[in-house]
Amino acid sequence: MTRPPRIAIFGLLGSGNLGNHGSFDAMLQFLRKEHPDSPISCVCPGPEEVEKQYGIPSFSITWYQPHRAGGSRLKTAALKMFGKVADLVRTPRWVRRYDIVIVPGMGVLETTMQLRPWGWPYALFLVFFSARIFGAKTALISVGANVARERAIRWLFVGTARNATYRSYRDAYSRDAMRQMGLDTSRDEIYPDLAFALPLPARPEAPVSSGPSLRTVGLGVMAYRGTNADRARSEQIYTSYVEKMIEFSRWLVDEGYRIQLLTGDPSDEAVVTAVVEDLRRTRPELADARLVREPAETLGELMEQLTGVDLVVASRYHNVLSALKLSKPTISISYATKNDILMEGMRLAEFRQPIQSLDVQRLTEQVRALEARASRLESDMHDKNAEYVEQLEQQNAVLTATLFGSGRTGSGRTATRGRA
Repeated sequence: MTRPPRIAIFGLLGSGNLGNHGSFDAMLQFLRKEHPDSPISCVCPGPEEVEKQYGIPSFSITWYQPHRAGGSRLKTAALKMFGKVADLVRTPRWVRRYDIVIVPGMGVLETTMQLRPWGWPYALFLVFFSARIFGAKTALISVGANVARERAIRWLFVGTARNATYRSYRDAYSRDAMRQMGLDTSRDEIYPDLAFALPLPARPEAPVSSGPSLRTVGLGVMAYRGTNADRARSEQIYTSYVEKMIEFSRWLVDEGYRIQLLTGDPSDEAVVTAVVEDLRRTRPELADARLVREPAETLGELMEQLTGVDLVVASRYHNVLSALKLSKPTISISYATKNDILMEGMRLAEFRQPIQSLDVQRLTEQVRALEARASRLESDMHDKNAEYVEQLEQQNAVLTATLFGSGRTGSGRTATRGRA
């Protein structure tokens, strides 16, 4: 009897980023339903956290992660350098134990945040190159991408994708970016972000009213410092963004809104603290009654929080996605093209602004306009969500045929052309 294939899920997991874990949750949902006999492991930056949360055997992406320790800058640099060499042996050794290596969603081929070539891009390339040598099947599933300007990162990303058995992207922009960087994408697929496959949370019971109810805005903040090109002024970018979030929060409170503060990564807590402290100082009689802060540990918990809001203003991609999945009227303070694509897909293109040129006055006008059209927009969003779920179910069938169909690949690459 043929044993079920051994699966490694590879990604930026265990560090508290809710969006990455949402993609992971959706992939686990598919694998456990359709391929329950296949043993699953996770290779990630936070293996202890993943094992604790999911009960899945996990280990670190790199040699350096479990060996890093406090010390001089010289010692740290030496350990990192040794780790890069050690990974040339360590990575192929663990890859050969698996039949399938899956990268589930996430912006793994993006440079929208600050990134060094010898970090994630190097680790990703090494895994896919090793899998190609040992004949393990590999999949980049509904991933995000953009054109990398730095030559080393571009080479590593394209090399990773060329070694993949299966590739799909969460939007046409991502596929076009890989084509512009020199990859043949003629057989690659486009499917929605994996998080659209997650189950909807139960609707909360309506509370017993003891007075006029307040409209609630889900305000998603992020610790935004720009991209690689912005390193020299990253603190200036961050400070400007925080000041604008404080100004907008004051307006919401003054206009009679309740604010449900939302994050997507542990780094965002600094922005939350800045907003809360300012309102408690400048609006002491209103702050505690108008602010709600309930940290979410998973994307599912974030969606549960969003069921109680009337509209959402957010920056992080998966904050925006979660709101749209719940058919909530949404404004995106976009830090990347992927946010704009999400909004366009839901016919909300006019309700967005670029994060680096955010205009608070215009944002308040957008809130008013969005409220006025909310009921008409929600129906269209509901229909689009149903379409996304159907497309992801189709991708699951393709994944079963491509990854679980006929054993190891040798050095060949198999892919099927999907719907765009």
